[in-house]
Amino acid sequence: MTKVNIGICGLGTVGSGTFNLLRTNVAEIARKTGVDMAVSHVGCRRDHPDCDLSHVKVSRDVFDVVNDPEVHIVCELIGGDDVALELVKQAIGNGKHVVTANKALIAVHGDSLFELANVKGVSIMFEAAIAGGIPIVKALREGLAGNQVHWVAGIINGTSNFILSEMETAGNRGFEEVLKQAQELGYAEADPTFDVEGIDAAHKLTILSSLAFGVPLNFAAMYTEGISEITVEDIGYADELGFKIKHLGITRKVQGRQADDVAGVELRVHPTLVPKAQMLSQVSGVMNAVMVGSDAAGATMYYGAGAGAGPTASSVVGDLIDLSRVMSKDSTATHLVQNLGFVPEAMQALPIIDITETVSCFYLRLKVHDDSGVLARITTVLSEHGIGIDSMIQKDATSGRALIALVTDSVVERNVDEAVLKLQSMDVVDGDIARIRVEMF
Repeated sequence: MTKVNIGICGLGTVGSGTFNLLRTNVAEIARKTGVDMAVSHVGCRRDHPDCDLSHVKVSRDVFDVVNDPEVHIVCELIGGDDVALELVKQAIGNGKHVVTANKALIAVHGDSLFELANVKGVSIMFEAAIAGGIPIVKALREGLAGNQVHWVAGIINGTSNFILSEMETAGNRGFEEVLKQAQELGYAEADPTFDVEGIDAAHKLTILSSLAFGVPLNFAAMYTEGISEITVEDIGYADELGFKIKHLGITRKVQGRQADDVAGVELRVHPTLVPKAQMLSQVSGVMNAVMVGSDAAGATMYYGAGAGAGPTASSVVGDLIDLSRVMSKDSTATHLVQNLGFVPEAMQALPIIDITETVSCFYLRLKVHDDSGVLARITTVLSEHGIGIDSMIQKDATSGRALIALVTDSVVERNVDEAVLKLQSMDVVDGDIARIRVEMF
């Protein structure tokens, strides 16, 4: 039986989960791979209390793992994109396959790392970098490989989804209060910026877009908007209009004027109103879900835990198994599936469509003077900018003011920008106008 030695770098939540899963399911893994797969070397700053390291080589310098000639596959589970980047480069340089859960590393440096890996004849696997235990990378790269993918949309950050779910169901609690609860429960970091401002989701969507469309990784072009400005009021009005507010990552290939002409790719992360009847609206708490629209399979959805030791370790070990199956046939073989699902020479740099040129419906909420003719003035401004109204609610006046919440028909975003600017300048409109995109999948 072929021996495959695993080196784990980092023994935090994911690293310890991976170590223990490999130990617990060693017999089942052997049945599925035909190889003797075991952790031979761990690099960590300190031991993990849940891991029995008595029969494993342990180093405090993670680079000792990648330089160990007995290690065949390196698991980079330290996070960040500084030390991790150098670690992965060195592992590749030493001719070792790499498995990582590091979405920032792949989103920002993936193209150069994949090029280096191709030169050295090794693979970089990253199922665990997106949506925890959901096998969305395999779904796009393998299961749907015969399809043309049209769009991908998903709830890919559990912290933001938890906060919005709690604001929806737990009474009149605003963003700051629920964020504090998420931190107390361990769902949000002390500095929650990456989660609540959409950066984490943007890293993941960058990778999903490349897997879906064969475009280079382009995190810098991502439009990113978080949830910190979402109010309980907007959640309530959205509910009355038949929607729930979710924080989504959306990437879509947009056709040009000719049938075979691709205008570009949308790449955006932001709060979104989703109809209650659609599956994505029912995903609550810290769970993740990704929907894929393709030509042959239609719309498919992938749901599960987006984080945690067990789910993420499941994805890491799945990648290890894929690599081991190949290595069991030929010790010099590389993984049979391309890193991003497309052969390198077929990757195509399509334009990233500016957010102002994307087409969506919109939710608008504004406070106006409760005077005769005000609504007519507002609808006139919208009409002048080519914006129709699909649905609307109007709340009774308080202190001479009224609340209007409406959902528009589909419209180019720059038209909404111009209309909101015009409305904001009107003497009958008080305060800022809330605006959230609406999507129907």
